[in-house]
Amino acid sequence: MADTPTPLEAEDVKAMILGFLEAQMAGEFDRVAHLVAPDCKIVFSGGRPFDSAADITAFNAKRYAWVRKRMERTDVSIGDGIAVVYSLGALYGAWPDGTEFDGNRYVDRFEIRDGVIVRWEVWNDSGERLLEQHGIDA
Repeated sequence: MADTPTPLEAEDVKAMILGFLEAQMAGEFDRVAHLVAPDCKIVFSGGRPFDSAADITAFNAKRYAWVRKRMERTDVSIGDGIAVVYSLGALYGAWPDGTEFDGNRYVDRFEIRDGVIVRWEVWNDSGERLLEQHGIDA
């Protein structure tokens, strides 16, 4: 008889994702690597694919002097053995030139199956903010 997957509980999934994001911001990838499926699909703003959370952090090091997430809301939906989690909030930090910013909206969307993240999509307003800084506000 095949093992039956443990039923997904919304609060457990929410805690998992919040812990994952906290560890990711702290650069503690080894602590949460077990939460990501080996074939996880990661797609960043602009449709950029990545292989790991560490790759996103390395990419962000080129975009920001530093950046953090202020997690304001986490929504969980569970059905058919998969959980979909949305983490919404604002980025704050500094651009590469040291200019600080705050209130840069973000959305992270996760799909969790069998206790691991199988898809992670990221969107944020960084592009819009940079356009505004250059007087491009159409």
